[in-house]
Amino acid sequence: MIDKRAFYINGKWVKPAQANDFQVIDPSTEEPCAVISLGGKADTDAAVAAAKAALPGWMYRPAEERIACVEKLLEIYDTRAEDLAQAISAEMGAPIDMARASQVTSGSYHLKNFLRAAKDFRFDKPLNEKFPNDRIVMEAVGVAALITPWNW
Repeated sequence: MIDKRAFYINGKWVKPAQANDFQVIDPSTEEPCAVISLGGKADTDAAVAAAKAALPGWMYRPAEERIACVEKLLEIYDTRAEDLAQAISAEMGAPIDMARASQVTSGSYHLKNFLRAAKDFRFDKPLNEKFPNDRIVMEAVGVAALITPWNW
């Protein structure tokens, strides 16, 4: 059984502020396949604080460096495709072929689209032709904690 009762915060795996274990059941077998921790407010606050502290170092890196980081993420994601498919299949009870062909490939597809958009995006551009030295600079404005539906 998979044991994922830690959170990756500020570059390291940490235990939750308060234990709140949750057993993940494989719908196809009705057997437990993993145990995870459900995070709380303190865990969220710690993650947001770490992300906020890291934001200046990230947002002022050249776009090319940030793009290279996402390219590396995509490379690692693709090398872990089978691991991801197995985990998705167990968590959702989906046939393994569906997890491989649909679920895992959609993650890779989204990362590729993010990269395509980032490469085409103008993070810095002139305000207009009349004032070419006046610039519009697109930059991150902050950090957020989000709860998203699994099927977005």
